[in-house]
Amino acid sequence: MNARPGDLPGPWDGLWLPLVTPLRDSYLDITALQALARHYARAGVAGFVLFGSTGEGNLISMKEKFLACDAVRAAAPGLPIVLGAGGVDPQAIYHAVRKLDRLQPDGWLVPPPYYLRPAPDGILWHYQQIAWASRQPIIIYDVPKRTGTQLSVELIETLARHANCAAVKECDPVALAALNARRKLPCLCGEDALFLDHFLQGGAGAISAAAHVRPDIFVAVMALARGGHRDAARTLFGALKPLIRLLYQEPSPGPIKKALAAGGMIADELRLPMTPSSDALAGRLAQAVARLPSEREVAGLLSVAH
Repeated sequence: MNARPGDLPGPWDGLWLPLVTPLRDSYLDITALQALARHYARAGVAGFVLFGSTGEGNLISMKEKFLACDAVRAAAPGLPIVLGAGGVDPQAIYHAVRKLDRLQPDGWLVPPPYYLRPAPDGILWHYQQIAWASRQPIIIYDVPKRTGTQLSVELIETLARHANCAAVKECDPVALAALNARRKLPCLCGEDALFLDHFLQGGAGAISAAAHVRPDIFVAVMALARGGHRDAARTLFGALKPLIRLLYQEPSPGPIKKALAAGGMIADELRLPMTPSSDALAGRLAQAVARLPSEREVAGLLSVAH
């Protein structure tokens, strides 16, 4: 299902980037962070998600979050910013959201509590706490491999009715297809391997960690799929598949930071207990990136399709 004629773009449409947090000698690297923000703004991302799992959000201090958010806003004015708000203790998350709300984010990306695996009533209570902590809209984050909890489509739609949840980031292929078909709330693809299928189904947007590498190709795949150019979109996405597989062969965001460091954009540094990806993977990543279509080829494919 492609986007319906006459559909207007919504606030969650497009390619959102869950931005990595550059570090150097264990400190936040503001210079690199702002360079990344400017680079991805030029590449056509719709907005940034800060302090999710890709941004090592649970390892970044409150002071660093204020500094990073201000830095990204200064480097890419006008682009919306969503802040990740995840953890185990709902009360701790509530108080963190109250503090971070002073940054006036455009929304919150909120998973259910990690590890606890609460029942649906407990999950609803959790999201209501966040809704009481801030008036900004919530994006539900259904990511069972990190939380241990699988949200049903029915529960997601209940949260949208009762907990100020304006969209969902979905990682399960069956739930993603169902949410796109039902169209009860905007759905963002949270699994990079499903990126093409999602937009061919008429999905609203995506939060794609792999788009740190060659975001122009992800933007082009999205545009081709939305425009009904299915074969061209499949061809271009096929070129991305080897890279996507490699970016998740070792714990994320290690491979993404490794690829960005190879391009001189950031230092290859994570905050412990996260550690840099292996040198062996770095070699395979370099080969995969070298095999991608050039920017000129991507632009040519887009122009022919249009």
